[in-house]
Amino acid sequence: MKSDIEINREYKPKKIDEIAELLKIKEKYLIKYGDYIAKIKLDLLDEIEKNENGKYILITGITPTPLGEGKTTTTVGLGQAFAKLKKKGLISIRQPSLGPIFGIKGGAHGGGYSQVYPMDEFNLHFTGDNYAVYTAHNLLVSFLYNSIYHKNPLNIDLNSISIKRVMDISDRGLRKIIAGVFDNYLPHESGFEITSASEIMAILSLSRSLKELREKLGNIIVGFRYDKKPVFSNDLEVAGSLTALTKNALMPNLIQTIEGTPVFVHTGPFGNIAHGNSSIIADLIGIKISDYLITEAGFGTDLGAEKFFNIKCRYSELKPDIAVIVVSLRSLKMHGGVGKISPGKPLPKEILEKNLDAIKVGSENLKKHIENIKIHGIKVIVNLNYFECDDEDEINLLRKISLEYGSDDFVVSEVYSKGGEGGVDLAKSIIKLTEKKEDNFKFLYPLDMSIKDKIKTIATKIYGAKDVKFSNEAINKIELLESLGFSNLPICMAKTHLSLSHDSKLKGRPDNFILPIDNIKISNGAGFIVTYSGEISTMPSLPSNPIGKYIDIDNDGNIYGLK
Repeated sequence: MKSDIEINREYKPKKIDEIAELLKIKEKYLIKYGDYIAKIKLDLLDEIEKNENGKYILITGITPTPLGEGKTTTTVGLGQAFAKLKKKGLISIRQPSLGPIFGIKGGAHGGGYSQVYPMDEFNLHFTGDNYAVYTAHNLLVSFLYNSIYHKNPLNIDLNSISIKRVMDISDRGLRKIIAGVFDNYLPHESGFEITSASEIMAILSLSRSLKELREKLGNIIVGFRYDKKPVFSNDLEVAGSLTALTKNALMPNLIQTIEGTPVFVHTGPFGNIAHGNSSIIADLIGIKISDYLITEAGFGTDLGAEKFFNIKCRYSELKPDIAVIVVSLRSLKMHGGVGKISPGKPLPKEILEKNLDAIKVGSENLKKHIENIKIHGIKVIVNLNYFECDDEDEINLLRKISLEYGSDDFVVSEVYSKGGEGGVDLAKSIIKLTEKKEDNFKFLYPLDMSIKDKIKTIATKIYGAKDVKFSNEAINKIELLESLGFSNLPICMAKTHLSLSHDSKLKGRPDNFILPIDNIKISNGAGFIVTYSGEISTMPSLPSNPIGKYIDIDNDGNIYGLK
């Protein structure tokens, strides 16, 4: 098959006005960025307020492997499939970070004949939203240190500063830095994080209006005074400037797929170190102008989906109708203990060979992910992302296992090779299973539960941990937060995405493990408490052979090498 970028360039795109017309969005609500990209003005919310909600579909997956399971490809292909059935489907996804694009993961545009257009702009600077986030974030840090420099009128304890600087490129050399060397305050340890980990990114993603954005930006806690009282961005008198910098970034972006299906792209928090979902405001608009709104959560049900249910849905007040778990046979074999991937080398033959035993063992991972959806009270479909080498007996075995484990349906899709046509069966299954409106959705925990108990609930019920062990530092911070009245917030767990546990080496369905909680941080503006478990870094690094080595331009100025 041709490369993604070749397929993307062969598509004859529709003007963005035509895409907007499919959703009945009037031109007055568009801010155009050339012919094929536009921002949606928030005034549209007033016009569509009385529209009925469409169906709300979550795409998630099993625990990721280096092979990739195909969540974004499935998300895009499903939107195209609804169009094949003459249904108004709208895709709502995150904007990728430049870190993975130039590192090991590549872009987030989908793949094959189920990808978004234009992929170059989508994967690179796009409409400048990420730039707005890291500029606002670093302005906040600048104001913080400026206040300390000018005689520290807020009595900020340097050792309590909880905010670092951010950038959108992976650079392990900036994980830890010594700040303040040349100024008249004491040098101290600080560092950089990736833009996707910024609390401002989370705030942008979880705000319902410009007014709420301003309020949340003012409630960011940057550190504590010597008397242990929190210091807010409002205390630094910078929240107005932060809002001015991010005002336009609050508007969702509209593009299209290579079959002319509408796509909202908005915000980009990572699923393993942040809450891992596209914006509330994109979904609030999208659910009012489509029959089926399809959104994707980062990584597996233990990360992006759990946070979708218990953070995003709490603040949006939207209830999902159904979830789709994307799986591949090759990934299940890896969870079954078969095959080891080496960068730059062909897939090991044992991954491609028929192996029913490996499917059985690896499916224990799938079973836990089905349970994680069911515990929230909604229906679930297991969707096999099909590859040509997939064996029919393996597919039949997986179908049997999926239904036995509680899946409401099992569907094979071929959206990578066939586009929307390859996702029609999945779309039909969703239509059938959501035809009757049901209201069984429930949160995993109440907000008035203690911080420790909320963390333990996620660890034991979603990850399968035996228990939780809190470090002394984590205990001290929990006690401080509870004494200050910050206990009634949801939890955002930061851990590896490569295992249901905190240890990336534990594949399949680990059990009998103790989940360590090493540190705690409050993201008061965003409205959640972050926990850090195991070896987790908020500043990714480049691999030995980064993708950025292969990205270049040809003599006509066309970009190639993007993945």
